[in-house]
Order: sequence, then structure tokens, then C-alpha cells
Amino acid sequence: MDDDLRERIEREAEVAALFNALKHDSDAQVGAIMGPLMGENPEFREHGDEIPGIISPVINRVNGLSAEEKRERLAELAPEQVEELEAEDEEDDQPLPDLPNVEAYDEVRMRMAPNPNGPWHLGSARMPSVIGTYKEMYDGWMLCRFDDTDPETKRPDLGAYDEILDAIDYLGFEPDEVVKASDRVETYYEYARELIEKGGAYTCTCSGEEFSDLKNDAEPCPHRDKDVETTLEEFESMVDGDYSSGEIVLRVRTDIEHKNPALRDWVAFRMVDTPHPREEAAEYRCWPMLDFQSGIDDHLFGITHIIRGIDLQDSAKRQGFVYDYFDWEYPEVLHWGHVQIDAYDVKMSTSTIKELIAEGELDGWDDPRAPTVASLRRRGIRGEAIVDAMTELGTSTSNVDLAMSSIYANNRELIDDETDRAFFVRDGVEKTLLGGPEVAEPPLHPDHEDRGTRDIPVGGAVLVEPEDVPPNGKRIWLKGLGPVRHTRDAFEFTTDDLDIVREEGVDVVHWVPADDNVPVRMRTMEGDVSGQAEPGLADYEPDEVLQFERVGFIRVDRHDEEETVTYFAHP
Repeated sequence: MDDDLRERIEREAEVAALFNALKHDSDAQVGAIMGPLMGENPEFREHGDEIPGIISPVINRVNGLSAEEKRERLAELAPEQVEELEAEDEEDDQPLPDLPNVEAYDEVRMRMAPNPNGPWHLGSARMPSVIGTYKEMYDGWMLCRFDDTDPETKRPDLGAYDEILDAIDYLGFEPDEVVKASDRVETYYEYARELIEKGGAYTCTCSGEEFSDLKNDAEPCPHRDKDVETTLEEFESMVDGDYSSGEIVLRVRTDIEHKNPALRDWVAFRMVDTPHPREEAAEYRCWPMLDFQSGIDDHLFGITHIIRGIDLQDSAKRQGFVYDYFDWEYPEVLHWGHVQIDAYDVKMSTSTIKELIAEGELDGWDDPRAPTVASLRRRGIRGEAIVDAMTELGTSTSNVDLAMSSIYANNRELIDDETDRAFFVRDGVEKTLLGGPEVAEPPLHPDHEDRGTRDIPVGGAVLVEPEDVPPNGKRIWLKGLGPVRHTRDAFEFTTDDLDIVREEGVDVVHWVPADDNVPVRMRTMEGDVSGQAEPGLADYEPDEVLQFERVGFIRVDRHDEEETVTYFAHP
């Protein structure tokens, strides 16, 4: 091998090692470098036996550099590879795909449009998670518009407005503006009048069944050619409440022969006898349908991008007729599939959860058995963990499965390092303690000795879980206390050291004092679990999160007179 070839091999190996080390944030290895090196330089292959010995010192030299030095050196040798790394870093940091046609707008403006017919189930968290993340990605603007113009079928729950805003805040976002559609009915009336004047709408007194038959046959309704003046008159009577539910509607004049019957002369306004629960809107009887109301608002608020369910594809097409009459540009639209979660026995449905609460089957929206945002919050799961899991699902048109394990993994990463440990024993078996120290001193956190220890007064007996009781004559290691042998139905201290754990596989188990402990009720998705915790649990404030060792993370809910109530978050 001549000197020129050797220098080429060393140079190419250095570039490959620098790129590999920076990409994977770890030391480069000879084996990982050899493959790409030979693949990209076929002329090196005949010297394959010699190359490992040539590149090994180069790789060792690269591994001795700091990350900054590696990047600087790579920029000298192959600046295009630094650009590739930066592009990959940017892509990795971006949680969602790019929105379409962003460059056509001065500002990305998006909206979430919750129906306040109840607090949010877990699937509802996807919309604020994704839209809020897009707002952050593009330094955009976000509207929260309560679509509450159906006082009957999806009757608003007066408490849900604030509960939904609290949920958005818990997830880590703040809308730039919050409006209620029921406050904007007069605006919808104004645009209905203008649409009528443009020849884009007519009043219809056909029964639902009659119109359906005509529509399906692509036949016009007999009222379709009604003149503008009559239509305006009748619409004003609708606004004045002169009609009852089902007597009359205002229809958008579309294409009665359209290939999709759902788009043929759809209803824009109807009469509803049931008063709206909000006092400010209780007098209205003529209410816009969602497609009309949201279409008008999306334009007036300058919405540039809409995300909606795949089952609402017809909404954009219906609204398109209105936009054409007004000569408006329709926003960009993304459709996505539904989120499915199978970890709960309770159906992810607002009406179902309401029924179960009313029947006493669930304690409330924050019952740990309910698939709701409030439930996860009460369990001590951070909103950020939910947002990360939701954005990981992307914006696919396919239905997607949300694994609760992904939320748990995200939350564990957020809280593990800062969370104190404690012992909690279920179905405790009492064992007399023979010998040993009077006080146990397990660490507050196994990875942070500097945080100190928890002092647990031992007393004359301990409680352990039934499966942790060893056979007579066998040993276990009581965590933070020491080794004991199960002898004559008691635990007798031995003089063994930790080698029995490391080398002999003796189990390390958690425990609590039999006398000085805190009765605990731990609420879980499967039901309540009772047990005893170490006495220090009483010192933690409600809302603080701990890890019950060998059990999982919990949130302290409250200290009652007879017990402390905690909520199980996840393993």
C-alpha cells in the first residue's frame, strides 16, 4: 500500500468516525466504520486485512475529542456532512410534519373548536396537543372557539367551558383568544341575510322525510325557487321565534344534482324549542348548524389551517359553497383518523361517562377508571407527557392506537429523577424482628445520595407483602435495613453483607414498620388498593408525587383522619 492510499484511508476513516460519533452521540467503533468505508470506496477492499490496523488509531484520536472539537474538525474536512447532521437534528426536533402551504400566509392561525357538552375524554386532548404544538412550531396564533350552538342534541354543560380551558392549560397551552359561538348568533344572522340576498339560501318547510326523498332523487324542493324577499321575510320570522322546531329551515342552495347527496341543499339554520342553558343565549330559537357557524367563523378569524376528523370531509365541501358565494378563500385542511385507546373498561365517550357518573358507577370525571384528561391529571401525570404521546401519533388519515404505555414512559422520563421514594406494602404479613438497627435509613432517591435519607423507626415487627415472605430458613434483604433469615415465623438479623444479593441472588424487598405506619388507600384503574406506607408519607403535601418502590409512581391526594388517599399513576 503506497503512502497516498494510506493517507486517503486515514482521511476517509476520520470523516466517517467524526460523523458517526456526532450522529450517535457516542464513541465511534472500528466495526461501525468499516462497512460504510468499504462500501463508499470499493478500491479499499483489496486491502481489507490491513485497514483495521490503519483506522484504529484514527478512531481512537477522534474519540478523544470533545463534541465541539469533533464538529469543528468535521466542518474542516467535510462541511456538507455537518449540514446533513444539522438537517437531521432539525428533523428530530420537529414533533409534527410541516403544515401545507405555510409560506402563503403571513401568520399560521389555527383553531380548536370544542363542544362544551362535558369535560374532555382522553381523545379530546389530541386537538389542543397538536394545534398547540403547531402554534409553537410556527410562532402562530390559536383560537379556542366553543361550538355551543346545539342547545338540544349536544346540550352544553355550563361547567364544561372552564373545565376545558383548565385542561388546555394543564396540557401546557394558552389560546390567544377564546370565544363562545352562542355569543355570536347575531353575526351568523347577518351573514345568513347576506347569503339570501346573493341567492345562496332559501327557506324550506318540507318535512325531513319529504326533503330526503327529493334530495336522494336529485329533485329540487318546491321552495327552492322562492324569491329573495319572501325568503328574507320568513328568515326574520325564524329569528323572531315565530316557528317551532321542525317547521322550517334555511337551506344553502348548492347543486341539487351533486353526485354526493350529503352536499345537496344542506341546512344552515333550524328552529330549536329548547332554551340554551347560558342565560346570555337563552332567548334564541333560530340556531345555525355547525357547518354554517364554523365556516363563517373560520373566515372571520382568519383561520389558515384546519385539522378535523376524517369523518368530517363533507364539512369542507359544504362550506365551500358558502365560501364561493362570498368569494372567500378556503383554509388549508388536514383530515385525521380517530384515536383509539383500549386500556380502559369504560368507553371513551362523553355521553357514556356522564351516564356512569349519574348512575354512581364512576365517582366523577377524575375517577381513575375513567378515560379522561381530568383522571390522568389527578393521577399525577403531567400534561406534557400526554402532549408528547399525542404528537407522536402524527396527523395520519388512518385511525391510530394510543398506547397508555407511551404516556407512562413520557411521564416517567419527566418525573423519575426528581421523585422521592417510599415503601408501601399491600396485604401486609407481620413478622417479628429479632435484632438489627432501631432506625432504617434508605435513600430518598437511589441515584442522588446528596438528597439524604428517610429515617424509618423500625420497632419490634415489620410488614412485608405475602409473596416476599421467604420459606423458613431462607434469607431476604430488607431494603435500607439489612439481611434477615426467616426463622420460627420471625425475621432474625444476620451478619451477611450485600454479597448475598450480588452473588447469591437473595431478594431485596420493601417493608414498613408494623406499628408506626400510615394506612393508605391507593386508587387505580382497576379499583382501590389498601395497604400501609412508611410513616414519612404523612409529611408530603397533596399533589406531591412519590414512587412507591417496586409498585409505581403515585400522587398524594389527601390526608384523611383514618387514611391517606393516593392515586396510582403508572409503574
